[in-house]
Amino acid sequence: MKTKVPTDPDQRWEWVKYQLRMRGSSLALVAQHLGISRQSVINAKRVRYPRVERAIARKLNMAPRDIWPDRWHPDGAPLRERPNVGERKSGYPNKDTEANAIAHCQMARSA
Repeated sequence: MKTKVPTDPDQRWEWVKYQLRMRGSSLALVAQHLGISRQSVINAKRVRYPRVERAIARKLNMAPRDIWPDRWHPDGAPLRERPNVGERKSGYPNKDTEANAIAHCQMARSA
């Protein structure tokens, strides 16, 4: 049975939090797992944040595109406002952007 995700952004966010709680997790635990602040995870409510969206989707055993279809391509790659900017891992500010873009594509394929 496929879970119905609300289309309204506010309802969707409440649904995500509820689903995390039902699985014994929370936004704070997602933040801790990623090594970022809780506020950074909360920012995913209103802005695209592929790394956080992927982590939340993994906790819910879903694909990010199933939760945020307006933020993800059907092939599993995130829609980007700035497509040439790769993700940076927290704690590694000197990483090469090209290497981050490659890692991002690999993570998107495995999500």
